Amino acid sequence: MKKEYKPLGLYIHIPFCKSKCIYCDFYSLPNGEERMDRYVSALCRQLAEVSRQTTAHAVDTVYFGGGTPSYLGAKRLKRILKTVEKHYRMAKKPEITLEANPDSVGDWKNLRALRRAGFNRLSLGVQSADDGQLRLLGRPHTFAQAQDAVAAARRARIRNVSLDLIYGLPGQTMAGWQDTLEKAAALAPEHLSCYGLKVEEGTPLWDMQGGLDMPDDDLQADMYLWTEARLGELGYRQYEISNFAKPEQESRHNIKYWTLGEYAGFGPGAHSDLGDVRYAYVRDLEAYCRGVETQGDILSENERIPQRERDIEYIMLGLRTAKGISRQEFEYRFRLPFVPVQEVLERFEKSGRAALRGGRWRLTPEGFLLSNQIIGQALEALALEKRRREEAVANHDFRVI
Repeated sequence: MKKEYKPLGLYIHIPFCKSKCIYCDFYSLPNGEERMDRYVSALCRQLAEVSRQTTAHAVDTVYFGGGTPSYLGAKRLKRILKTVEKHYRMAKKPEITLEANPDSVGDWKNLRALRRAGFNRLSLGVQSADDGQLRLLGRPHTFAQAQDAVAAARRARIRNVSLDLIYGLPGQTMAGWQDTLEKAAALAPEHLSCYGLKVEEGTPLWDMQGGLDMPDDDLQADMYLWTEARLGELGYRQYEISNFAKPEQESRHNIKYWTLGEYAGFGPGAHSDLGDVRYAYVRDLEAYCRGVETQGDILSENERIPQRERDIEYIMLGLRTAKGISRQEFEYRFRLPFVPVQEVLERFEKSGRAALRGGRWRLTPEGFLLSNQIIGQALEALALEKRRREEAVANHDFRVI
């Protein structure tokens, strides 16, 4: 009998950027070229070490995120990917994604070399078609460079291209956002990620927001609903709150995060969920490299969470997706009643914000706008039920369990 291996995703964090965008709160460092070679060596060493924990797995997705991985250069990127292929069992036809900024992908020959090395998906951080907005955000490229990058990817025969866009930018109007989306869609990407701008504390944008003309919540909501409708007309299917894809072109790696799949992260600030253990590494490049080199402690978080205890995550993440959540699946996996959650969803069903289709509960586009509120109420109802059951056990009243 052929042995079955568990699927595993690898996330490889490349923390280098040409410049830091004003809205970014990811761990990244501008102008770190002199530290790249040491980092790649540490990364490859840790990849080899962790592979010994994955003998029961087959890697079906690899995601190079950042930062701006493309700034690392093709030679270093190929070295990392070769290390993965040497030390890990690879599934057939793995999805291997490279995040890039339009100004850093190089020419089509550079992309062809990466494609031949195994990279088969390119995710471009375009963000806007308005060069003035790009300058305000601190983006180091123009929209013309984004158009050139897509053309280079096609010439290099990369057949899976994703574009990241942001709506709700300072000074952005509905017409401005519509122009950005239409121009991006005209490039015929297989995938589009459309994110509402989040102003994170600790970023330059947080300090600047008082002096900027920020779109209000109503305008952002209108932008979102128009996006969902327009991309549907263009043949893109929404499969998560912010993500849209042509048929069979969803991000297989990101789906792991939303469906409680296993993944191992590498690099400073990277998170993992492997073997029922969730852990993360320090957000410090120097400490990470030194720790790997000396076999020191580089963990910032480490917690064991058995699958049976992931009911909260199942609801919180599942309701972000178009697939939604299932009563049958929930009760089988977690041995808890789904009724309290269903009662919340039924209330929102009456207002058109939730729907039951094919035995699965999902949020509608209007419901996605209130996802935090809906998910919060569902989790509160589940917590009340769990406390009720705990009290029943304490009182030896097993009739209600």
